[in-house]
Amino acid sequence: MAVLVGKKAPHFSAQAVVNGNQFAENFSLDQYLGKKDVILFFYPKDFTFVCPTELHAFQNKLAEFESRNVAVVGVSTDTEQSHFGWLQVDKANGGIKGITYPLVADTNKTIAANYDVLAGDMFYNEEGLMVAEGELIAYRGLFLIDKEGVVRHQLVNDLPLGRNVDEAIRMVDALQFFEANGEVCPANWSKGKDGMQANHAATAEYLAQN
Repeated sequence: MAVLVGKKAPHFSAQAVVNGNQFAENFSLDQYLGKKDVILFFYPKDFTFVCPTELHAFQNKLAEFESRNVAVVGVSTDTEQSHFGWLQVDKANGGIKGITYPLVADTNKTIAANYDVLAGDMFYNEEGLMVAEGELIAYRGLFLIDKEGVVRHQLVNDLPLGRNVDEAIRMVDALQFFEANGEVCPANWSKGKDGMQANHAATAEYLAQN
């Protein structure tokens, strides 16, 4: 698994559905450079089971991300038509109607591959035929990308394991606290708590108090 933290987020341009009902061509994260931090998250499949719980969880917290000047973008290897179709299905029926943040269609698998969250593998067998081993879908990857386009946090869950959206918000808060104050964030830090200077004396004081 590649570690992208500290590196430029891989560029992509792809089809997407935005605002819950509009197709967008050549969607990329370039539009946020210099303007917004980004939470980019991958999910395995449309019309499945854990995935809609995550997508709605991000939507339920979307105002909190927006208040922090953070864009939320979802990606799966489904087509934009599949995304659109799922967006027409009510939440009560397992659909994602009401999702307004962009859903990117990684139909050629390159986005997931470049972020190293693509499950499965493709290779040529002894007969020279291309074969696939495992499903070529995305793991539950999540990347916090800053305004300069640099990955500052990443998390990858296996397919059955849903993510905690509050933890994604906590990481946004930690990054923005560091950027604003120059102080680092100790274990279990949350918004409203004190940070600490990056030195041994501050660490010793924190450990003595906790």
